Amino acid sequence: MSKEITSRAEDYSKWYNDLVVKSDLADHSAVRGCMVIKPYGYALWENMRDVLDKMFKETGHVNAYFPLFVPKSLFEAEETNAEGFAKECAVVTHYRLKGDPNNKGKLIVDPEAKLEEELVVRPTSEAIIWNTYKGWIQSYRDLPILINQWANVVRWEMRTRLFLRTAEFLWQEGHTAHATRQEAVAETTKMLDVYADFVENWMAVPVIKGVKTPNERFAGAEDTYCIEALMQDGKALQAGTSHFLGQNFAKAFDVKFSDKENKLDYVWATSWGVSTRLIGALIMAHSDDEGLILPPKIAPLQVVIVPIYKGDEQKAQIDAKVKGEIVPALKAAGVSVKYDDNDNARPGWKFAEYEKKGVPVRIAIGARDLENNVAEVARRDTKEKNSYSLDGLPAKIVALLDEIQQNIYNKALNFRNEHITEVNNWDEFVKTLDEKTGFVAAHWDGTGETEEKIKELTKATIRCIPLNNKQEEGACVLTGKPSTQRVLFARAY
Repeated sequence: MSKEITSRAEDYSKWYNDLVVKSDLADHSAVRGCMVIKPYGYALWENMRDVLDKMFKETGHVNAYFPLFVPKSLFEAEETNAEGFAKECAVVTHYRLKGDPNNKGKLIVDPEAKLEEELVVRPTSEAIIWNTYKGWIQSYRDLPILINQWANVVRWEMRTRLFLRTAEFLWQEGHTAHATRQEAVAETTKMLDVYADFVENWMAVPVIKGVKTPNERFAGAEDTYCIEALMQDGKALQAGTSHFLGQNFAKAFDVKFSDKENKLDYVWATSWGVSTRLIGALIMAHSDDEGLILPPKIAPLQVVIVPIYKGDEQKAQIDAKVKGEIVPALKAAGVSVKYDDNDNARPGWKFAEYEKKGVPVRIAIGARDLENNVAEVARRDTKEKNSYSLDGLPAKIVALLDEIQQNIYNKALNFRNEHITEVNNWDEFVKTLDEKTGFVAAHWDGTGETEEKIKELTKATIRCIPLNNKQEEGACVLTGKPSTQRVLFARAY
């Protein structure tokens, strides 16, 4: 175990924080609650972003950009949305500073530079976007509008943690407009499927698709669909959401269109988003006490090659083989590879460093290996080491990366499945939450009052009502009232 990183068993929260910083993903900043995403962490986000962006475009969406600032009057237009985000808003009231006559070199807010209308720094963009859509939509011919935005948002969180919850974070937010309810609902579920596909097949994190309860849904939505993932400490993490907004925002901003019969109706809407929080999910679902474990499909670096040599002559022989043959062949096979021949650090230090950064495959080559036409290949997920022939090495590495990707997913899936527990009474419910953790499948009477009471007593929330849920008669674990299906409870991030 790395001495730099606290073990999960000792302190899971500190393990996570240590890992984010020590693996060079991010750092704390001078602004309370905000983070600096370092190059290695940003490369990971870029890989995730690029895959998602391609998936969005393949489903007909295009990218645009809307202002960071939202006039307060627009923000207030959809009341439920405004109230839902009000406590997290940063607000701009002035537009200029001036020198302080009583303290040379210091600046103060210029009282004469007060804005006519205060501006909200976007916590989400529905208001500014639907105000814009009003000018874009007149007829059914203008629909659908399928727009995505890659941006930053600000939500003034009091308790922050790198990637998981910060005052400013990066995300994408889709905002679509449709002529019918059916089209909008289909869009909402389609984008949920896109998210599930990405998180499972690229991030190797199994998810449960479901719908949120009224208490947990997005402010201003008629329905919120979600994907829920389970972390190694048994807590749930919401990995993505897709919202059916109905006509709420169209009515708030008076966005109407004339249909084929020339009748006026309000537009139907969706919004959906994932954020840099996914990096936190990736870390907590897979990593160990030595550092990151990254799925090869989105790892910034898939393979690192470290030379083992004595003297310049051996180094030159290894360089010729690696730089002249192995690296070009791996790159031609679509593998991201680095040859670390930096002589400022010993091989053992490099091994530990790349292990900490979660590089899926490490190749070590020495002078004797060259003579035998082999290399030592180590995989990060299982720490197995094997000798591979240099003949046909790229194809073997590609196959190994696929195997690692699948193994990481299978391990997370087995963990998740072992931590879904059905309970039938209150004592079982509390005991499972405290001792086994994970998802608790239990009957609920369907009322917000019972949901809030369970949250108050246990700090567990209803993560989702799974889609295609099995219908069965039962009794609510708290009130004993009739129920027709189980829902998934968990303590969550």
